[in-house]
Amino acid sequence: MLPHQGVRELIDSGVIIIDPERTYIDPGVTIAPGVEIHPGTHLRGKTAISARCVIGPDCFIEDSLVEERSSVRYSVVESSRIRSGSQVGPYAHLRPGADIGPDVRIGNFVEVKASRVNRGAKAGHLAYLGDTEVGEDVNIGAGTITCNYDGRKKHRTVIKDRAFIGSNTSLVAPVTIGEDAVIGAGSTIVQSVPPGNLALGRAPQVNTDRRKRRRSKRNDRQGT
Repeated sequence: MLPHQGVRELIDSGVIIIDPERTYIDPGVTIAPGVEIHPGTHLRGKTAISARCVIGPDCFIEDSLVEERSSVRYSVVESSRIRSGSQVGPYAHLRPGADIGPDVRIGNFVEVKASRVNRGAKAGHLAYLGDTEVGEDVNIGAGTITCNYDGRKKHRTVIKDRAFIGSNTSLVAPVTIGEDAVIGAGSTIVQSVPPGNLALGRAPQVNTDRRKRRRSKRNDRQGT
């Protein structure tokens, strides 16, 4: 099967399309010369890809802007902006209103919706950022979620510059995490955290000797 006319024109303009027969590009899409498009990529609507980007394999990008030196792999991007030097994927989902970068890392199984993720921030894996402002150089640990919906309306989370969000954290909006604050892993945060503070929101750990419990149950059954 031959590539459609639009793909042939892009190749002639200097776009590098690795497998034209497995690349699908709408007529309204604009791509700078030298961009590298890998197989299985779908570019739709008013999408624009800037110079020195690498897209794919297996991406779906619709009505979105991908700025220079960015890469998107194995991901879905809808009505979003990826600023220069950012990396998205594999298996990320940028939903409408996501605005990330520059120099941001959005990793595997991270979902971003209606959120601004500022320069140098990282969400490496397994996170949900909804209705959130993420400051510069913030680290989002695995399993972090912003609890933005109370059943009736959405609320915003603000994470200020250089904050460190530990793994498996729930940020219950509306809440603000101050500059340089640290959230301990496994915390549920329901109040704002002042700058530079360490916040912990965990239930106390309880350890019991299972051997004693088993002996007690055995003695109860034996009537001793």
